[in-house]
Amino acid sequence: MRHRKRVWVTRFAVALLLLVAVAIVWGTKVWLTSRFIETTQNRAEVRLALYSGQLLSELRRNAIVPQLLARDPSLIGALNSQDFSRSSQRLISFVDEIGAASLMLLDRDGRTVAATARERLGSTHRNSNYFVEALRSNGTVFTKTLRPTGAFVFAYSRRIEEGGVPIGVIVVEADLGKFESAWAGITDAVIVTDSEGQIILATEPKWRGLSEDAALERQPATTAIERALQATAEWTGDVNDVYLRGEAVMRLSGRIPFRGWNIVTYTNYSSVREKVNGVLALEIMAFAIALALGFYFLSRKNATRVMLVQRESAELRALNLRLQREIAERERVQETLAVTEQSLAQSSKLAALGEMSAAVSHELNQPLAAMKTYLAGARLLLSRNRAEEALASIQRIDDLIERMGAITKQLKSYARKGSDQLQPVDMKEALSSALSMMEPQLRQGRVRLEKAVPENPVVVMGDRVRIEQVMINLVRNALDAVGGRTDARVDVLLSAGETATLTVRDNGHGIEDLDELFEPFYTTKQPGEGVGLGLAISSGIVTDLGGRLTARNAEGGGAVFEMQLPIYLEDIEAAE
Repeated sequence: MRHRKRVWVTRFAVALLLLVAVAIVWGTKVWLTSRFIETTQNRAEVRLALYSGQLLSELRRNAIVPQLLARDPSLIGALNSQDFSRSSQRLISFVDEIGAASLMLLDRDGRTVAATARERLGSTHRNSNYFVEALRSNGTVFTKTLRPTGAFVFAYSRRIEEGGVPIGVIVVEADLGKFESAWAGITDAVIVTDSEGQIILATEPKWRGLSEDAALERQPATTAIERALQATAEWTGDVNDVYLRGEAVMRLSGRIPFRGWNIVTYTNYSSVREKVNGVLALEIMAFAIALALGFYFLSRKNATRVMLVQRESAELRALNLRLQREIAERERVQETLAVTEQSLAQSSKLAALGEMSAAVSHELNQPLAAMKTYLAGARLLLSRNRAEEALASIQRIDDLIERMGAITKQLKSYARKGSDQLQPVDMKEALSSALSMMEPQLRQGRVRLEKAVPENPVVVMGDRVRIEQVMINLVRNALDAVGGRTDARVDVLLSAGETATLTVRDNGHGIEDLDELFEPFYTTKQPGEGVGLGLAISSGIVTDLGGRLTARNAEGGGAVFEMQLPIYLEDIEAAE
């Protein structure tokens, strides 16, 4: 019995607490809503009066300016003498003082003769309202004009007379656009309408030129159901409400004592909702905490401990399982990484082996071709009993064999990224030796070779064999580029300055891809004619010697290669 009684008492206490909480939350909502709406309405009314006063003050301040400027002796004198050289500067001096948007001085034909905006000089306003009405009136005329951009221009104009005869018109544009910019920084929406109900100023640029009803219909509530739900959800009191952007807002209107103008502001209820919801959230949280504490004290301690132990055990089991999965995943990643590292090492070895094999094959093709040519010549000389000349050809073959050995040694050194001991090398002698090796190919290809070298030696610090290797590669590429042309020509120029520069130019088809030209295995030749390592090896040799190898397309067609090496100076070497 006692247990049942305790259960019923507990249920009754919980139900009573819920009823009290609902009543307090509802009463708090109604009271706070009315208070916050009243405060929001008061602030909106103050802002409405402030905006109206600012507009009226700006209009009245600009209204007196045309009357003063119409009597300005300098402007009258300029209109009579047609000398407007200083008129624009005088208007600019006034615009900062009066705060107008711009000033314009029009002659009797409506042409702008002076203005604060230089781009308006010379424009015609013969048919503009502010010009026509100013000539017809004896006082200051106010006009508004809708620009193609959708903005209104508000101007005061007055004719300038002398002896009762109009000689021009002064136009002062009121800067009312600054109020739109200022209103854009607030949460309220503001519109100003003229006596005909047309919107002339608005925080929404798309509303200008429309009536208030037409502007509000552009962004209504999405559906009738949403409109009904919003109407029942808002706590609007007795204020007039409209829908803006699909949301109910507070509408306040006021009259501007100027030509029947009116100003309207739309204030949303988001601040009211945020404040009320914040207080209600605190209240609900407080009741929830009280209810939770009640349940906590009513529950049994042993059950709570069991639940905590079970929860912690479940979390520990889940954590243990996650750790085991992460350990297994890391072990798999480490095994995969080890296999990948082994594969990369093996691929690197194979790539190095392939590059050396291709380089050796490429570099030995030229001496072999020359040896074949000399051997054929020796055979021909022997058949004609010219033994001495045949011996000379055989000697050249022997020199080429030694050169092949040196090339193999240098290629092995290049592959290992190392270099032998350097010594002074005369570029003229190296070039002569390289061209001598290429002489059979030059004759066979019927290529016109033009060589220009200085009289004095051009000495650099390097390895003669490797330098000749680069020269031969450049000349061989030039011969390949002009192959098949009837006017094939190759120019070789050696010059000395701060650097020793060897220039090789051809009249071939030029270079298509300069970015990948010096990359290994890049070639434009047919399969079997080259593997694309000549320029890559040459670039590496020149770089190792402290120089650089460049390429470009010539203006008249063809390609130009330049090898630049530091000049060797004996006095610097002695000082070192």
